[in-house]
Amino acid sequence: MPPLAPLPPADPLRRLITLTLGLMLAILIGWLLLLGKSFLIPIVIAVLSVYVIASASDAMGRWQATGWMPPLLRKIVLVLGFLAVLAGFNWVVIITAQDLMALAPRYQENLEKLIAQGMALFGIAGNPDWQTISAITFERIDMQAAVGFLAGSLGNMVGILVLAAVYAIFLAAEAGGLPRKIAVAIPDPQQARRLAEIIRSVNEHIGEYLAVKTLINLIIGGICYVILLAFGVDHALFWALIIALLNYIPYFGSLVAVIFPVLMALVQSGSLGLTLAVAASLTAAQMWVGNWLEPRMIGRRVNMSPFVVVAALSFWTAFWGVAGAILAVPMTSVLMILLAEFDQTRPMAVMLANDVSAYEGEREKKEAGAG
Repeated sequence: MPPLAPLPPADPLRRLITLTLGLMLAILIGWLLLLGKSFLIPIVIAVLSVYVIASASDAMGRWQATGWMPPLLRKIVLVLGFLAVLAGFNWVVIITAQDLMALAPRYQENLEKLIAQGMALFGIAGNPDWQTISAITFERIDMQAAVGFLAGSLGNMVGILVLAAVYAIFLAAEAGGLPRKIAVAIPDPQQARRLAEIIRSVNEHIGEYLAVKTLINLIIGGICYVILLAFGVDHALFWALIIALLNYIPYFGSLVAVIFPVLMALVQSGSLGLTLAVAASLTAAQMWVGNWLEPRMIGRRVNMSPFVVVAALSFWTAFWGVAGAILAVPMTSVLMILLAEFDQTRPMAVMLANDVSAYEGEREKKEAGAG
């Protein structure tokens, strides 16, 4: 009996099988992402940290003050600096949590006075309906419980960062041997070169984006620290660090980052005027960075449409929470680079892109080469 002929490419059954297998693979990947959340998040953060370290090391090599250092020494200095920053952040979190717990009763008293003033201003203090609403909402606010929840969440985040730092040290130490591993694992020189080119493209785009984004976040964190210090807001350094961290989240991160120190100013002072001044100053700083500084420094390093960015934020936040929101853009960028490297998936990368001129250039180069 002769062997069966393969299905033609346009066969509807083959399309259905391919679509079904793709859907099953997507469901499996989603299930693994959700199930392995606690295991995968530190690894992803470690990989992205190595990108930042590599890009920062290259930048240090171009500076006159640090250009004399060998690459290994530059990476060691950066890893030690990363660990020092992590230890400092952990210390700030602990000190701030202790102070907030001690001052929580005073903050709650200020908040209740402010609510009472607002009720008297609008003439609704004696309204029985409002009294009922107030009894089941504002009067049940427990500042100590809220501070405890915030401290616990930050403690979990610090634990994840510590584990990620350990992974990053080992990854940075093994990064130099990756080209040889690729050459041994893939005997075909052409395929090995293609894989090396894909890795180089990922390193270039993601490393530069993360390094520049980190620098921008440090700048906005420094500006907000000066603003909070000038207005006398408690724990200005802590809130500045939170602002710098949340600014990794596009669009929504800067808005959420401003809310926390503004609420701090409100419950600390009980003054609506001071709170509005703090909010206006922080918002102005965020707008300057988001509308002027960031577009000039980042440019086209991340070529994703705004809709894709928002969709990626929703997707990764649903799986990994705040950590997923922070990691959404770099992980989606890696996916786009991988999709663009293969002819079968390049149309998907084009649809995700904001500027398709780069893909038009690639097509023209291929057509010229074929001619």
